[in-house]
Amino acid sequence: MIIATMAMPSAYSASKTIVVLGDSLSAEYGLPRGSGWVPLLQQRLATEKIDATIVNASISGETTSGGVTRLPTLLQQHPSIVIIELGANDGLRGLPLSAAESNLKKMIADTQAAHAKVLLVGTQLPSNYGPDYTKRFAAMFGKLAKESNTALVPFLFAGLEDNSDNFQADRLHPTAQVQGVLLNNVWQPLKPLLGK
Repeated sequence: MIIATMAMPSAYSASKTIVVLGDSLSAEYGLPRGSGWVPLLQQRLATEKIDATIVNASISGETTSGGVTRLPTLLQQHPSIVIIELGANDGLRGLPLSAAESNLKKMIADTQAAHAKVLLVGTQLPSNYGPDYTKRFAAMFGKLAKESNTALVPFLFAGLEDNSDNFQADRLHPTAQVQGVLLNNVWQPLKPLLGK
């Protein structure tokens, strides 16, 4: 008798959907189409032979409250991973940190309840927002990631902060030339979630 055997699929061979729920930093604000870190991530996945499709649900100006509103529809696509890159606009508008934290916590909980992994992307505010507010804002992401046991990008702009040439004229949005740095900052904590 011949018994047919099938190779067991590896942890990263099954097709995955990755949702990026972000703001202008992920929506290619001021950049040529296809040059932002999210399209570069799709290219990296192809290079690494990881079968994954990215749904970039990023909108310039998006806040955490907008993310909470839009997330349920995105979860209907049954993503394997949701990258949450929100909070910067809350901070830039001086909104209460308690509200931003509560919104991020809800998005994380809702994503985990849908059996998807979360990668939370941290960011920081310009120093002119005051030392207390900027310090508490920056610490919020690590605190939430630890409490909810999620993966974390500690600071999306790590490696860029000392050179103003890395930013567009508004000093808030990185140029096309440094999107690869953002990608690498995201890739390191994302890769284990993909099973690689």
